[in-house]
Amino acid sequence: MTPPRIPQIPVVVLAGFLGSGKTTLLNHLLRNRAGTRIGVIVNDFGAIEIDAMTVSGQVGSTVSLGNGCLCCAVDASELDTFLETLTRPSARLDVIVIEASGLAEPQELVRMLLASDNPHILYGGLVEVVDASEFDATRQRHPELDRHLAVADLVVLNKTDRVGEAERERLRATVAELSGPAAVIPAEHGRIDPELLFDPALRPDGEEMAGQLSFEDLLRQEECDGHEQCDGHGHADHLHAAYESVDFTADVPMDPRRFMVFLDSRPEGLYRIKGFVDFGAGDRDNTYALHAVGRFLRFVPRPWARGEQRLTQLVMIGAGIDAAALHEGLAACRAEQEPQPDAPDTERAMWGVLRYVPEPARDGDAEVDEREAVAEA
Repeated sequence: MTPPRIPQIPVVVLAGFLGSGKTTLLNHLLRNRAGTRIGVIVNDFGAIEIDAMTVSGQVGSTVSLGNGCLCCAVDASELDTFLETLTRPSARLDVIVIEASGLAEPQELVRMLLASDNPHILYGGLVEVVDASEFDATRQRHPELDRHLAVADLVVLNKTDRVGEAERERLRATVAELSGPAAVIPAEHGRIDPELLFDPALRPDGEEMAGQLSFEDLLRQEECDGHEQCDGHGHADHLHAAYESVDFTADVPMDPRRFMVFLDSRPEGLYRIKGFVDFGAGDRDNTYALHAVGRFLRFVPRPWARGEQRLTQLVMIGAGIDAAALHEGLAACRAEQEPQPDAPDTERAMWGVLRYVPEPARDGDAEVDEREAVAEA
């Protein structure tokens, strides 16, 4: 009998130099969390808004942000301790966001997360926020910005309302060149769609009671005032315009070798891939949950439920991606002819997939592969 998997919480690293708009983006996520419980790790509470007030705090303390969200003020040496606190089942969090300023170099934070022994966390990506109106000046003052962009999984080109169209295009091209395959998302006032970073939590009926408008609702309405794109449902339509979401479904098993080639050569701008993959004869007993963010990749096998339809179902999220090309590439991964489960080549075909399956019985080999895949990218 397969032992139950430990639930894992994605941890997103939010980086960027002073004035880029990190905290504004973080506050936007807290206001527009749609029922998702967020844990936040920062150096101080000073700029985190709670119920329209400013909360001050000291390093080493934790406060409730209301509605199930928590905030910790830490220094780098305490990161593991507070991750342990936030990932306890009693905290009931869905995602954790680390605001990187002052804690450590973004790349070092990523390494710390990937090297962590905490079984409850899952790497959720490095998001680098840059100020479009001050980009050249920031780059001159902080030449390390190029290095930060080179390891980012997602770049938010913020404050694009402060530059003209031609300048915006020049900046987007420059940032895209520096960040390689990372998706580049334009934004104003840090407003990005939270679904870029995490999935909305599904709550049982009545868990978040309907009633009077909360501060969160009022703030969302306040943000909508004066914006033509707001139609009573927040900024959803406006924010979705910054990226594309592509769905793919196949009722034919995927060839594991061709599928890994597709993942290894996924196009620029493709930020997240999530879903389930059927490898057919490669593993008759399991469907494989796929979690890919930026350069990070993980598969988690799960036994097929009795009577469950055997499908591959994927959602791909990014900016400037070619939906038709993605569909074509994935369609080419389908197995034309189902191999026999006992064929000598069937087991070898799965080796590429199994490298990215965390399995304690392998003495950590799979986890080492994941860390190296990110570190070398």
